[in-house]
Amino acid sequence: MKRLPTFAHAARTAVAVAGSMAVFALPAASAAASPAPHPSGSEGPVFVQTDNPAGNEIVAYRRAADGSLSRRGTFATGGKGGVLDGSVVDHLASQDSLVYDCAHHLLFAVNAGSDTVTVFSVDGEKLHREQVISSGGSFPVSVTVHKDRVYVLNAREGGSVQGYRIAGGKRLERVAGWKRELGLDTTAAPEFTHTPGQVSFTDDGSRLIVTTKAGGSSIDVFGVSPSGALSARPVVNVENGAVPFGFTFDGHGRLVVADAGTNAVLTFAIRGDGSLVRLDDAPTGQQATCWIARAGDRFYASNAGSNTLSGFRQTRRATLEPLGDTATGAGTVDSAVTPDERFLYVQTGGTGGVDAFRVEPDGSLDKVGTVTVPDAVGGEGIVAL
Repeated sequence: MKRLPTFAHAARTAVAVAGSMAVFALPAASAAASPAPHPSGSEGPVFVQTDNPAGNEIVAYRRAADGSLSRRGTFATGGKGGVLDGSVVDHLASQDSLVYDCAHHLLFAVNAGSDTVTVFSVDGEKLHREQVISSGGSFPVSVTVHKDRVYVLNAREGGSVQGYRIAGGKRLERVAGWKRELGLDTTAAPEFTHTPGQVSFTDDGSRLIVTTKAGGSSIDVFGVSPSGALSARPVVNVENGAVPFGFTFDGHGRLVVADAGTNAVLTFAIRGDGSLVRLDDAPTGQQATCWIARAGDRFYASNAGSNTLSGFRQTRRATLEPLGDTATGAGTVDSAVTPDERFLYVQTGGTGGVDAFRVEPDGSLDKVGTVTVPDAVGGEGIVAL
């Protein structure tokens, strides 16, 4: 893993950025069209997870037409947040720890410190806690949903994925036969670089994808049967020297991955047998490129060690053209784009804040404002509706 020292240096940079924070003493189809010109956007809620080890909470904000946020309420998950050893601004070191299911109007939140998942029903800016259920493993960090199927990624004890069905529209039922062990060495130090990073269904629900970061330097692809069960073993796509972290999909269903090992954004086609073909490798020139969000044909990667977002526009040939870097608060981590693709919200783990940006027609980002989320330093998990 010859590029891993780059990631380690980025981690040290992140520590220096936020070194005065008290929390550091804690334990361990066709391409989508570009957004149209706009003077303003529609209103909607934004939900932010604190991942507080003393008691995890979801803080609800009202998103105004200009993209600014105002706090509306706080909702306890009934579980605790968690902190991976070695982490500084990203205690879960994952993407999609807070996920919204538009079909059932449900919000899923991981409670890493309690090994549970909370199910909320969503009513505008209000959340109603429906269930707290075991994650089926140790230290859940990421969730994905497709139709009535939900899978949770557990980060510790070698890593695992556990599957559920949505029953009665509001609750999860764990399916014992839908668990798969990942077999990673998650005890290697530092822990936060060696645990798996994200789980997600492909858009059509036919595959389940897991990134393993430095624990395997791989992108694992499971087949999903019509019943929702996974293949016995994944196709393990090893990317030597890479630390595949967060990912999303483009308008053609291709995989777009933030690689913290080479500090680049990688694009892959997914073959029918689950193997990957690399199509592009776009360096950010920044440090700790770990998270990524899509807005039409634009992609925005979070660079925790540089306190920046790197923007890219995807061409028809699946290559990524740089749009430049945008400064954020300390410790740029998880992010979310509104459904109309007009606003991007990014968590800043060094300060426990959220920076709001308007996505301009040329792909540049115009800062709208910043809010401080109570008890959320190092927290991850954000949803914009």
